[in-house]
Amino acid sequence: MLQVEQLDVAYGDVQVLWDVTFHVKANEFVALVGSNGAGKSTLMKTISGLIRPKRGTIRFENVRLDRLQPYEVIRFGLSHVPEGRQLFPEMTVLENLEMGALSREAKAKRKETLEWVFELFPRLRERTAQLAGTLSGGEQQMCAIARGLMSLPRMVLFDEPSLGLAPRLTQEIFRLVQEIHRKGMTILMVEQNVKQTLALCDRAYVLENGRLVMEGNGRELLEDERVKEAFLGL
Repeated sequence: MLQVEQLDVAYGDVQVLWDVTFHVKANEFVALVGSNGAGKSTLMKTISGLIRPKRGTIRFENVRLDRLQPYEVIRFGLSHVPEGRQLFPEMTVLENLEMGALSREAKAKRKETLEWVFELFPRLRERTAQLAGTLSGGEQQMCAIARGLMSLPRMVLFDEPSLGLAPRLTQEIFRLVQEIHRKGMTILMVEQNVKQTLALCDRAYVLENGRLVMEGNGRELLEDERVKEAFLGL
């Protein structure tokens, strides 16, 4: 479904990603793990069109994404739930959700999609008229995920969905991501909670200093001594 090949990405003269190649199959849950500064968020932004690569190709269902603008990437069925939520704080929850459904196809089905996301996130239904900036951290993350689903994507990029959340809320966000995956959504997720992420995903890639250094089944990587030492403190 997603094929990234020989990707080089830089900010000016500072290169961040080197020769990154990986893939995600339809209906897979794939994780991307690595330490802070490894280039994970840069990779997600490049896939969604926010950053132009120096070299390489990104294909989504055989469409070249690396030549498109971000709004065009969304139209082809790929949604990005960014790190830090990036809501519109002075707009209501409902207005934020409606901003996720601006393509012609999504707008035509906005009412049905709203009902679907309210079933997934009943707390948001209770807060439709509340300003997004006044929500709790967990509620803001739910709103960001729901907004990403409003575009009717076939694949979602999650960038650190549990960042800054209390352990109980982290568990709730993981449960919701699992539920979205069970409903047939393809997922690529960057996440700081390495142990739980590897336990849930189908496959995972390890990014170190801008290079992919390992890949494999999530549970197998959990038992890898290098992963234990680098990410789990064991």
